[in-house]
Amino acid sequence: MARKAHLIGISGMGMSALALLLKQKGWQVSGSDIEFYDPAYSLLRKNGIKFFKKYSKKHINKDLDLIVVGGKHSNLEREKNEEVRAAFASDKEIKSVPQILGELGNKTENTVVAGSFGKSTTTALLTWCLIKSKKNPSYFIGGIPIGFRAHAKLDKGKHFILEGDEYPSSNWDTRSKFFHLRPKNLILISAEHDHMNVFPTEKDYLKPYRKLISLLPRNGLLVASNEGRNVEKIIKSAKCRIVNYGFTKKSTWHPENISYGLKTSFDLSKGKKKIIRLETSLLGNHNVENIVGVSAFLLEKKLITVKQLQNGVRSFKGLERRLDLKTKKSSVLVYEGFGSSYTKAKSVFDALKLHFSDKKLITIFEPHSASWSNARTKRWYRNILKTSDAVILLPVPAHRAGVPNQMTSEQILKIIKKHHKKTYFAKTEKETLKILKKITKEDDVIALVSSGSLLGLSKSVPKLMEKIFSKEKIFK
Repeated sequence: MARKAHLIGISGMGMSALALLLKQKGWQVSGSDIEFYDPAYSLLRKNGIKFFKKYSKKHINKDLDLIVVGGKHSNLEREKNEEVRAAFASDKEIKSVPQILGELGNKTENTVVAGSFGKSTTTALLTWCLIKSKKNPSYFIGGIPIGFRAHAKLDKGKHFILEGDEYPSSNWDTRSKFFHLRPKNLILISAEHDHMNVFPTEKDYLKPYRKLISLLPRNGLLVASNEGRNVEKIIKSAKCRIVNYGFTKKSTWHPENISYGLKTSFDLSKGKKKIIRLETSLLGNHNVENIVGVSAFLLEKKLITVKQLQNGVRSFKGLERRLDLKTKKSSVLVYEGFGSSYTKAKSVFDALKLHFSDKKLITIFEPHSASWSNARTKRWYRNILKTSDAVILLPVPAHRAGVPNQMTSEQILKIIKKHHKKTYFAKTEKETLKILKKITKEDDVIALVSSGSLLGLSKSVPKLMEKIFSKEKIFK
């Protein structure tokens, strides 16, 4: 009889990925949550995983073999959640997502991708190149890669590629998630201060990264973006071999002769030597740098050939919600970008400015993460939206009400309007679409920026633009 696992907080990207891995291992998986939105929602349904759309102590059945409680989140605190209380009151084994991942990876060579931004894209590209080169890696990705059947899989190859996170493992385990992942190799993208609600100072933030680097064995490999903030000063204690990469010639591995467009190409160089010319459909300089980092790792480890790398990079289409194009039949282009921090959001706006400098940009912005509504980071709003011609602000999530140092939607709106006069506020999906109808013109670009549900606008905005600004209709 199949063992039974129940996941409390199953709708998150990490939890939904773990649900797929456990099912693949033969577990009977169920779960619960109060907020469900795509792409995780559709993946759970597609894979036949049973879930409840509310929390209840009744979900903690006597026949469960394992309970997994999601990450550090106020909705999963014992004091507020009767299902979590019931789980801890039971005699059942309770673990976090990273603990299970560490157990699943106890016999593989684990490569962790870490940093304050770029993790999901880098993890997915690395995985894609290995898959296309028939290396059959296992993988765990914190986003939904385009062209993958799922964002997590256990396969027969010796490599396990894991997106690592500095955030606490759970409400009861304050250790950073990546400590559990048994890393042999590490791609370190950046260490720019983030998650101020957990790491109040930059010193606090860098502490787990220093420990992560100390976990790498002497025969491991550390591939580090030495142009990334704080990276150089935290990698000095590494026992293993270090290879550096970046966007400029300051780094050993770097791009040269970049040609931008809907297809961007560049020469991959190591020192003064050109290795190969690569082409990508990904937008932005940050993605060029991500490609260089993955290339450095794969070629330094001699895991694939240069030609296999070229084919992998060319065929990789990115991830959902990571600057993916949502419209196919509209003269108005709609892109969705992940904007949980200042740097992540800035990379979205920089990329769109780089590729569409002659077009008007309309931004729909949802301050979903705790960082965007934290009073300590209100300075972010001074210039983050400077390339946007119009801004529609969505509400702060309701569960942030009453949290210390959190700003209200009204306070954020007031700050934005000081620096950006053409700013609107919309409480609902319907209100947002009404504003868009009034302000959008042919050939504009719309950016959907959030780390949350966006009120369902990821689907309704592209649908509206394809209806109003259909290429066929305009051509006629």
